[in-house]
Amino acid sequence: MSYQVLARKYRPKSFETLVGQEHVVRALTHALEQQRLHHAYLFTGTRGVGKTTLSRILAKSFNCEKGITAQPCGVCEACTAIDAGRFVDYIEMDAASNRGVDEMASLLEQAIYAPSNARFKVYMIDEVHMLTNHAFNAMLKTLEEPPEHVKFILATTDPQKIPVTVLSRCLQFNLKQMPPGHIVGHLENILGQEQIAFEAPALRLLAQGAHGSMRDALSLTDQAIAYAAGKVSLEAVQGMLGALDQSYLIRLLDALAISDGKALLDVADEMAARSLSYKSALQDLGSLLHQIAVAQMVPSAVPDDLPEREHILRLAQQFSKEQVQLFYQIAVHGKNELALAPDEYAGFSMTLLRMLAFHPIDGSGLIPASSPTPAAPTAPSGSGPATGARSASPAQAALRAAQPGGGAAVANLVAPSAARTAVPVQAPVAPGANSASSIAPSSVSTNTAAPVAASAPAAKPMSPAMAALAAARAASGKAGAAKTAAPESVVAAPAAAVTPVQPAAVVAPVAVAPVSAPLPAKPATPATPAAAVAPVPSVPLTAQQIEASAQPVGLDDMPPPWDDDPMFAVAQPAARPVRSVPAASVNHAPQAQAESAPEEAPLVQPAVLEPLAGDRVLWRAPVAALSWDGHWPDLAASLPVRGVAQQLAQQSELINCREDGNAFVFLLRVPVATLLSAGSLDKLSAALSERFGKTVRVEHQIGAVELTANAQAIAQREVRQQQAEQAIQNDGFVQSLMREFGASIVTGSVRPV
Repeated sequence: MSYQVLARKYRPKSFETLVGQEHVVRALTHALEQQRLHHAYLFTGTRGVGKTTLSRILAKSFNCEKGITAQPCGVCEACTAIDAGRFVDYIEMDAASNRGVDEMASLLEQAIYAPSNARFKVYMIDEVHMLTNHAFNAMLKTLEEPPEHVKFILATTDPQKIPVTVLSRCLQFNLKQMPPGHIVGHLENILGQEQIAFEAPALRLLAQGAHGSMRDALSLTDQAIAYAAGKVSLEAVQGMLGALDQSYLIRLLDALAISDGKALLDVADEMAARSLSYKSALQDLGSLLHQIAVAQMVPSAVPDDLPEREHILRLAQQFSKEQVQLFYQIAVHGKNELALAPDEYAGFSMTLLRMLAFHPIDGSGLIPASSPTPAAPTAPSGSGPATGARSASPAQAALRAAQPGGGAAVANLVAPSAARTAVPVQAPVAPGANSASSIAPSSVSTNTAAPVAASAPAAKPMSPAMAALAAARAASGKAGAAKTAAPESVVAAPAAAVTPVQPAAVVAPVAVAPVSAPLPAKPATPATPAAAVAPVPSVPLTAQQIEASAQPVGLDDMPPPWDDDPMFAVAQPAARPVRSVPAASVNHAPQAQAESAPEEAPLVQPAVLEPLAGDRVLWRAPVAALSWDGHWPDLAASLPVRGVAQQLAQQSELINCREDGNAFVFLLRVPVATLLSAGSLDKLSAALSERFGKTVRVEHQIGAVELTANAQAIAQREVRQQQAEQAIQNDGFVQSLMREFGASIVTGSVRPV
């Protein structure tokens, strides 16, 4: 008889002799013992894990003369014929060479006939994923409801290519790769039966080279027997597989332990002289480092038959756990980067030098214990409790003021005297104070570096969004008044340097609406040092206090329609029925107050201008000729434009609207020049012309903006958010949950609808 390879000669004949697939054997054994037989089975797994072997054992279990059993006899005619591959009713078909619909149709035509001398006709289709879609469709009906005497066994290495319609009709069993220990034990058994001498380290090396395939391990064993002339030795297997001698890796790690760079390069040169694979060397080095890490963590898990066991235990004592982890990571990355190196020698040697250069540092050593922690700068003597040497921007100061107790902190913040700019600051005042001068922020001259608290009605703290909007207005007013680039930092001034200052003059005259009576000027009051100002609780004003403190200015026209807009609630008291002029501008506008309204209404009504810091004014008047109320944010939000033109409309503010011949000119202040690209001005002019039915031309200036559609939308969203949060807080059911079960509302989870 001719020689038969080990993989065929020692193919398992029963479930008991099958190695490494206990989970599949258990399921099939229980199904056969309980006679719960499925009509279609699918075995998946990589090559050489037992798919065909399981199929033949299962076919013998179906057709054994003893009956349907999990332990076929192996001696009856059916069992011997199946093992020999000549059983008529067991058909093995290779789908790789019979993948068309015609071959599948021919197989299914034969399936309707009863078996000749067996209990079941078993069809085993190997590499079933190679079938075409038409072939799969042709077998679906028969696979779902086959004749009672037909069983299908499908096998594949790529189950992802099988249609789900086929997968749903089969019992699927995933065969796992063989562990090296199982392969070594099986090889020892086979070589013992063959009476061939072997070395245990050689078998372990063969198991590693098989990569989980038992058939590959048996094929490599056949090759090793022939290579070594009858004895499977470690030296012969290493020479056959081209495996790296582990002594090179041990020498590398010894050189790393003593930080000997010359020894590292000497080993690399020796490997280059022997033409060894650097990629395999890094892979084996990673495996060796893994074994060292296992020896450090779980010494008992290191196999006793490892030829490098003594070296592994020795190196585990020389290296720290962190070093081993770092070396392992460098080796893995070095293997992946080997193809990117100028050449393999450079990549391998650079990986070794990287291990020599890098060392793990303990987390506690990152900051030495002796080094002092950087201390926060202390505040000057006499400064308020919220002040410090660290600078804060105007936006940060406004946000601080919006929080409870933040007003006093803002009162202690002034700009550097070298900047010579006006910084608007606000602080709460007691009820009953004159609120006519509290509409606009007071200007503080920084030549004296002294804080001045402006009068403001007591109100509830602003939300972060409202405070950010107020901060943007304050920063814009400062930039417009100074006409220079003022620094953002604000420092605290000592209380001893506080001196009374007079209100600063307005930079440019501000046009106001005609008034019915002149306003009395509020006498200048010396500023109180911030440290001496006691914080006043935010108590709502009574109706009598509001009536006594308010000094309304009568306007000829009705109040503008946007008085109730939540956007202006930041800068105006909600209790004021009409708009007031800031006290800082009353002394400088007698001519404007003495003027009377024109007898006939022109095409463009006299502008009600909103005074801001410096020479900034905003348009606040209706335009009769355009039948427009003059509210630019509402108009900008309703224009049918998109893209850059939409952003230009919603992020700009209206300076003035005038008639120029047959056209109307809208002068806009634009925050950034980028919004003027892509013909956005022309698109906006066309949209405005279509909106009013008249020729409209848009002109622009670059500068800081405040009264925009975008800012109005943000303020409105904030108001809706506050209303939603208040509604949840006032809900009776929510209050009962909080009272009885200790529930709480998650901050930020409430959304308006």
